[in-house]
Order: sequence, then structure tokens, then C-alpha cells
Amino acid sequence: MTFEETIHYRRSVRNYTSDAIDTAKVKHCIELATLAPNSSNMQLWEFYHITNPETLKQIAVACLGQEAAATAQQMVVFVTRQDLFRKRAKKMMELETQNTLKNSPINKQEKRIKTWKIYYGTVMPFLYFRFLGIFGFIRKIFVNIIGIFRPIVYQVSENDMSVVVHKTCALAAQTFMLSMANINYDTCPMEGFDSRRLKRLLKLPYGAEINMVVSCGIRNKNGVWGDRMRIPFNEVYFNI
Repeated sequence: MTFEETIHYRRSVRNYTSDAIDTAKVKHCIELATLAPNSSNMQLWEFYHITNPETLKQIAVACLGQEAAATAQQMVVFVTRQDLFRKRAKKMMELETQNTLKNSPINKQEKRIKTWKIYYGTVMPFLYFRFLGIFGFIRKIFVNIIGIFRPIVYQVSENDMSVVVHKTCALAAQTFMLSMANINYDTCPMEGFDSRRLKRLLKLPYGAEINMVVSCGIRNKNGVWGDRMRIPFNEVYFNI
């Protein structure tokens, strides 16, 4: 399929056939999902590929028994890991240092490496640290003062940063679903689930949050609920 055909093919499928799907192909689509754009390349995500039949049944219960979960052949749970910000920032600082040494002119390397160390060694930990909302409040005061003198991002509260991490994870989920559609596999993103039950089932740590559950399979004849509806384009498109 062309990319446009893939976009048109992808639908939220709520009933799957009993036909098995290839685990390796689904795994490859998850690998493609890791190439999705993400904020500061921090990659604060994890992907749980569920193939065990008994676990699938338990997850279907946690997903409130909805048909898209109960008939799924496999599932992928997209999880945010803001609590790993220090580990990921350190990894990115090492990567960007190597990128600088490899691709930058020698006379600019020292300055650029210093910039990356400040960004990933100081700025990222400052933005992603959480403590009962208090640190986010401190960040808000800080940026509001700086904003008097120059443009700056104001969305730095602890809730704001959680939104950033979830937006990033959602981009990966969309990339996954398009990758699946490209090989004629179907998916359905689900936000209706018991997050506490699901976290216990997957043995997720306290700092992890579930972004969405995506069921996978081959669509049944009644798997798509009617024609696709979208708001008229001229109501949502503004050329400025």
C-alpha cells in the first residue's frame, strides 16, 4: 500500500477473527514505533507485547470486557516511564557527545559538548523531576520570571510534563498502528481500562503510567462500526 492507502485502511477494529497473527511481524511494528518523534529524544516509554492467551484474557477483563479486547489475538500496552528520566538523559548525553565528535568541526566540538551536558545533565532533570507538585510550582515561578524578558515555554508544571510524556508515547502508538495497517493487520486503541488492575497484572513500578492498550488481530466483517465520519475539513482547517 501507499502511505495514503495505509492511512485510509487503518480503522479502529472492535471485533477480530480467530485467525492468528505473526508475533514476529507485530514485534517488528513495535520496533518501527520506537522511531516515532519524541520530546528531546528522551524516549520515556516502554512497550508490553502480550501474546500469552491467559494473560490476554486477564487484560480483556481489565479493559472492561470490551469486544476489541476480548477478541484480540495479541495486545500491546504502551507505558510511559517518566521515572526513568535520569537514566535516559544520561544515555542521550553520551549519544550526543559521540554525535558531536563524529559530525562537528573540531573547533566547535568543545562548545557543543558543553551545551549537551547542560541540556541533558541539568535542564532535563530539572524539567522531569516530580515531588508532590512542589517542584513543578517552583519551575512555574522560574519560567514566569524569565518570560518577562524573552520567549519561553510555560508548560512546565508536573502535570504539564506528564502530558508531554503521554503525547510522546501516543505518537509511538500511532506509528505502531500505521505500521500494522501497512501489513494488513488491524488494531484498536483503547483508553477504557482499569489502570490499577492492569499495572498489577504487568507488574509495573509505581512511576509507570499506562498510556493506552492497543488490541491486534484481523478484522471481522462486523469489526468496523460503519462508515468513517470526520468533521468537515473547512471547520478544522485554518490557513493563516
